[in-house]
Amino acid sequence: MYSAIDTIWVLLAAVLVFFMQAGFAMVETGFTRAKNAGHIVLKNLMDFAIGSVVFYIVGFGIMYGKSCGGIAGIPDLFVHGDYSSSCPSDAVVFFRIVFCGTAATIVSGAMAERTKFFSYVAYSVIMTALIYPIEGHWIWNEGGWLAQMGFHDFAGGAAVHMAGGMAALAGAKALGARIGKYTADGKSRAIPGHSLTLASLGIFILWFSWFGFNGGSIMSMTGDDNLILASRVILNTNLSAAAAAVTGMLITKVRYGKVDISMVLNSALAGLVAITAGCDKVAPFSALVIGIASSFVMLYGIEFIDHVLKIDDPVGASGVHGLCGALGVVMTGILAEDKGVLYTGKWDFFGVQCLGVLAVSVFVFVMMSLVFFLIKKTIGLRVDEKEELEGLDIGEHGIRPAYTSSTAEFTSGALYSKSGNAAQKLREIDIDAENFAEQYPDLAKPDGKIRNVVIITNPAKLEILKSALDKIDITGMTVSYVSGCGIQKGSMTLYRSAEMDMHLLPKVKVEVVISTVPVELLVNTVKKALYTGNVGDGKIFIYEVDRVIKVRTSQEGKDALE
Repeated sequence: MYSAIDTIWVLLAAVLVFFMQAGFAMVETGFTRAKNAGHIVLKNLMDFAIGSVVFYIVGFGIMYGKSCGGIAGIPDLFVHGDYSSSCPSDAVVFFRIVFCGTAATIVSGAMAERTKFFSYVAYSVIMTALIYPIEGHWIWNEGGWLAQMGFHDFAGGAAVHMAGGMAALAGAKALGARIGKYTADGKSRAIPGHSLTLASLGIFILWFSWFGFNGGSIMSMTGDDNLILASRVILNTNLSAAAAAVTGMLITKVRYGKVDISMVLNSALAGLVAITAGCDKVAPFSALVIGIASSFVMLYGIEFIDHVLKIDDPVGASGVHGLCGALGVVMTGILAEDKGVLYTGKWDFFGVQCLGVLAVSVFVFVMMSLVFFLIKKTIGLRVDEKEELEGLDIGEHGIRPAYTSSTAEFTSGALYSKSGNAAQKLREIDIDAENFAEQYPDLAKPDGKIRNVVIITNPAKLEILKSALDKIDITGMTVSYVSGCGIQKGSMTLYRSAEMDMHLLPKVKVEVVISTVPVELLVNTVKKALYTGNVGDGKIFIYEVDRVIKVRTSQEGKDALE
């Protein structure tokens, strides 16, 4: 006999967990550049769509079927078995499907801005068919080896979030850093996202949906005990997130002198992740402690991954989900009111929690590293340099017209990236001013005139151009991001199966005023930097300047340019 209230509770909670996909999509889109926004939201959509199909066909049985030696369940293709409790089997299956989608989509942000779409699809299939079901079987199947040892992970701090975070770390490491993330000497450079508003909306959606994620894991609202437990779980969930957000605000104010909005947003998410494993076992005061600790672990963990390990995770998924998921599991071993060290003085339960963290982390990281290695060696994992600089929306999906974001989003921001252990440079330009003077003595002498040189080209070439100009001692310039077209008359693309002319393409306009640098040396340098032989390499316009005035000193002419 099914319980109507239990069925409604499980289905409502499952719908809230499904809504988390929208939250993750907004967070990841906001924390990355607009030129990749479409690619990111499509990955999040397909994570859930693919996960639903693959987990239903294969993964569910491996995770919840009859256990084989505590390692994996007997496959139950298309879920023919009866998994009902106080609610129908289909409700249970749907609830488990939305959890699977969450585990898979955590990886999307860490691999953002440089991953081939179908390579990511291949990852999603393997994650939802095998990796997540196997480690989930250990934890949530009553026959799983960790479950039999007494390991406790109420709503997925380890099974979902830590596993997703470790897969994210493996994926980011396998890909290598985005172009411009690290300098030649390995110093990390910030690549800001394009919308804190979207990221904030995503955090609020996740915070709201997490009440279903944790609360729904009770799977029943029948009886006073479950009502009390649900109330405690939801209160703890909120307190941990709130405490983490406040702590993040204070930490960043002390460390950076100003409150870092992106880190405060990540702190709230870290608190939600950390409380997930033990939200049913700890007191509200302990939830505050877990939230505070999660903010420290997240912030310093992200810095360690970025600055020390040199792994580029654009949204911090490895720190937020991987490290804070592990933290929550371990702190449950300390703060659980029935078995925690703080309450019983016994270390058995704490030891099992630590063992579970180690086993799941190693399994997921090793297996996903192998998966990404095989993908890289077969269909390829990363887009080429041109696609990455222009944006994956254009290169992977051809949807440039769908966005009106600043074309500043198309620039790389630096000349170097880290891929594995080797620094990779963008195309080097051979510029030698002395050799030019020997070859062209008449052109290598300044003629005393002041000129304004205007260069219009593809935004992706800005960094190469800046590097080339620096070699002839031109460092002062004005850069504008504009739209326009030349003789190519824009481009033709498809949007919703219909042809659409794109007459105005993203361009960058660089203006340089020179007086001591020979104009022909500048022209020669620019041509070398921009030439590919393709339409759209750009144009150079040269104008004589009548008068230059420096406002601060009232100096004029060449003196004003010094």
